[in-house]
Amino acid sequence: MRQRRTVLRGAAVALALVLTAASTWGAERLGPTAATDEMEVMGVQVDRRSGAPMVLLRGKRDKRELAMFIGPFEAQAIAIPLQGITPPRPYTHDLMLAMLHRLHATVKRVVITDLRDNTYYADLVLDVQGQELLLDSRPSDAIALALRENAPILVTEAVFGKAPGTPAPGAGPRGTP
Repeated sequence: MRQRRTVLRGAAVALALVLTAASTWGAERLGPTAATDEMEVMGVQVDRRSGAPMVLLRGKRDKRELAMFIGPFEAQAIAIPLQGITPPRPYTHDLMLAMLHRLHATVKRVVITDLRDNTYYADLVLDVQGQELLLDSRPSDAIALALRENAPILVTEAVFGKAPGTPAPGAGPRGTP
């Protein structure tokens, strides 16, 4: 038990050091003028062809949709807050959010920034004592945290341009006018 507490204390100290020492790391990566659209998480479902879980996002303003394949554990982590369930013991994302709060950090927003080689990329933007900290993140993990924090989920216009089957703005949710 003592060894476990020491390991957890060490992990918390390491996280605190990363959050405070790197508070300006990557602040210019996204750029202040990158066009983004706020999304809402419509749900998690299983792809009929592959059987793999997917998270479905829809633009709040223009209703464009984005579907991303995710892992089964991430699907569960996203589905839990969508269903309003509070687990009896904290899951990994609940624990991470509790650690962030204990270190006086909050999830400010999530920005899905790129799609390369069929892999989506995201920045998890934290507010650490008034300063923004950008962390590279898998979109599914960032979405799971954002849902728990009620933080906005944004997608850059570049991602929409690269995503398969994403209709142009004003074309309707399924690409039909």
